[in-house]
Amino acid sequence: MLGAADLRIAEVLVERAADVVEMTAQQLADVVGVGRSSVVRLCQALGYRGFPQLRVALAAELAQRREEMTEETGTGALGAMQRGVARVARLVPELTSLLDAARLDSAVAAVVDARRLVVVASGLSGPLGVDLALRLTAQGRVAEYQPDALAQLIVARGLGAGDAVVAISASGSSRDTVAAADAAARAGAHVVAITSFHGTALARVSDDVLLVAGGASFREELEQTSRVAHAIFLEALVMAIGERLGARGARARARAFEAISEYLADEPE
Repeated sequence: MLGAADLRIAEVLVERAADVVEMTAQQLADVVGVGRSSVVRLCQALGYRGFPQLRVALAAELAQRREEMTEETGTGALGAMQRGVARVARLVPELTSLLDAARLDSAVAAVVDARRLVVVASGLSGPLGVDLALRLTAQGRVAEYQPDALAQLIVARGLGAGDAVVAISASGSSRDTVAAADAAARAGAHVVAITSFHGTALARVSDDVLLVAGGASFREELEQTSRVAHAIFLEALVMAIGERLGARGARARARAFEAISEYLADEPE
């Protein structure tokens, strides 16, 4: 049976669902005027493991409502694609607007100077991890990436002072990525987070947090599941690291071009 505090929380969940999706458990508790533990207990009473799972369920419900409204308008595939491209185009100029110059310089220096550099990412951010490690290696900054979450955790625990980790999680809440980043930090490695949100679990275990701007809310992050903005951001970051590498980077790029040239098939006569 729900108590008075539970009913007040439930009322906010129903009436302000879109706002709740953007809140932390503590923020919701403050709005209602109860303790954070009351919010967590209600989530569990409703069948969720905790508040993060409730947020995802609310976001999914809101997304379903919006999809039903869109279907009624009959916009068509071309219209949907044009809106998607326009949305990405609007995001690009904003991508670096939340970066702190000092934090960025610290992150770049950590990546360039690290004895060993490891990239960790999972889920939808996994392909970004593969791409980042490859691009950094081509720039002369050899980077490792393990596609398996357990392997990432094992590698992270084997790092130490003088090593660095770049952890990619758009939400900042990916359990596997946070676990690997936390393990690396505890081992003494320098952790650089690439994420879209302040105050996340990943941000709390990182030395430098590079925020990818673009106006995406947590709800939009779940609905769109797109990593285009982060891919563009990482591309620009690789360019900045390449410049910091100087002659070392230039030599590596020359070797990469040679390899690409040899890799290409001859044109048929």
